[in-house]
Amino acid sequence: MENSTKTKPAMKIGIVEDELIIADSIAKTLQVLGYSVTEPAISYAEAVEMLEEEKPDLVLLDVQLRGKKDGIDLARYINEHLSIPFIFLTANADAATVAKAKEVNPPAYLVKPFNREDLYASIEICLSNYTAKVIHTKASKKHLIKDALFIKEGACFQKVNISDILYISSDHVYVTIATVSKKFLVRASLQDYITKLESGRFMRVHRGYIVNFDRVDKIYSEYVIIDGQQIPLSKTYKEQLMQFLNIK
Repeated sequence: MENSTKTKPAMKIGIVEDELIIADSIAKTLQVLGYSVTEPAISYAEAVEMLEEEKPDLVLLDVQLRGKKDGIDLARYINEHLSIPFIFLTANADAATVAKAKEVNPPAYLVKPFNREDLYASIEICLSNYTAKVIHTKASKKHLIKDALFIKEGACFQKVNISDILYISSDHVYVTIATVSKKFLVRASLQDYITKLESGRFMRVHRGYIVNFDRVDKIYSEYVIIDGQQIPLSKTYKEQLMQFLNIK
């Protein structure tokens, strides 16, 4: 299993679980895996506040929550107002619960109890599936950026040619846009740029990196080389990369 407690990844995980003991256990497991975690939310209202303030990259969401609105209602809110994937957590795997959960199209579904390996695999598969879905959905929309984008720098917006972007990396609620001449630090998420940039040129190669394939010089088993720099390549995204480049 791909895991490193030494390297601090960019992924921030939101936790929505009304059983505090379980929430704390999940948080500790995620931290062992190297993820950043939010303070667990135990209700719909707390979860909405957490989502708006913390802006996690992915949410672990219990189907059953305290109050009138449950995890299904929160999933609808996420689908309508936010562009982030979520994983349903539940102790009930009966047909009725699964059918109800499927109404909001969860990218992944995890049945309690689960172990660290199950949690890690679900997160990575969820991200992979969600990214592929976003790329497919956005590819035909006219507002995809093809030539340039404007990045806020101080009091102005700096024009950056898409062809000059080498890669984009994430660090919590910020991303670094590395170009041939300089780097820009922007408060955003990788998902924001995946949905903005042309999918035929950019793809995620790691949970914390998007690369411009026009700028890739070499591909190794665990990283790619762009402009002399090593960019990590995870097993989760390597298969997509090889398929994308038609490499066998």
